[in-house]
Order: sequence, then structure tokens, then C-alpha cells
Amino acid sequence: MRLEKRKPSGREKDEASIELLAKLREQLYSSNISTVRQSAFNLSWMQEDGLDILKEGLTGNTPRRVKSASAYGLRKMRGRMRKMAEGVLVETMSHPDPKTAEFARNALIVLKKGKGAGKRPGRPRPRGRKFEIKEIPDRTRQRRQPQRGRRPDDRTSPRH
Repeated sequence: MRLEKRKPSGREKDEASIELLAKLREQLYSSNISTVRQSAFNLSWMQEDGLDILKEGLTGNTPRRVKSASAYGLRKMRGRMRKMAEGVLVETMSHPDPKTAEFARNALIVLKKGKGAGKRPGRPRPRGRKFEIKEIPDRTRQRRQPQRGRRPDDRTSPRH
């Protein structure tokens, strides 16, 4: 697939960031699904520019692997871009292309499931006694014979 050149948004600081975004965008449209998914994850760290590229990949006329990886990248957005990425996924649920809407819907389901994970209601524990440390007898270890007292004639020092 031949990509037309993306015009810079003006948020890039230098030439290196423009080149990195172009490289990641090109990798997003690769034929290798691992490369596509890794590129989408790396774009999720690129704030507004990454959001723009992932949104373009999800809503544009692109192959399935690009759409699914873009939904994955939007799902993996962190920090201040998380809500914006979630908004893009919500908007995309009403997309005319059913596959695009399905990818967005599934990404939102996974996103919502991840937010609630680990927050199970537990039963309250009584705060009364502290625990006691008890020695657990070891059945394989031989029991020690109790020490017998010394006999008076066993003493080494004479009694005077």
C-alpha cells in the first residue's frame, strides 16, 4: 500500500521526531502483523501525533490488521491522552464500516474490563487479635532427648 506524505502538525520539536513519526506510520501499514502491532504500541506513547495517526489508521480505508492494531494502540494510550483515545473509540463505534465499528467496540470492552480488574469486593476481616507465631512440629526430625540432671559424683571440681 502506497502512503501519501503526512503533513506535520506543528507539534513536533525537531526533524528527528518527524522522521520517527513517519517511520512508525509506515510500519503501521506493514504486512507483518507483529510490526504493525509494535508500531501501534509505540505510537500510543506519542501523545497528539500518535493519536492522529492511530485515528487515521482506524477510520481510514485501511486493511483489517491496521484497523485492529490502531484500536490496540488507542486502547494502550496513557496519561492525558487516555480520555481522548477513549472518545475516538466511542465515536468510531458508529462508523459506517461494520468491521471498524466492531474493532472500536471490542477495544472499549477490553478497556472497561481492564479498569475494573483487581477491584473485587472482599469480605471485611475482623481487626481483633493479632496473629500468633506458632512452631509447627517437624515429623521427620528426631525429637531431642530431655537433658537429665547431673549426678553429684559426675562433678569435676572436688567439694571441699
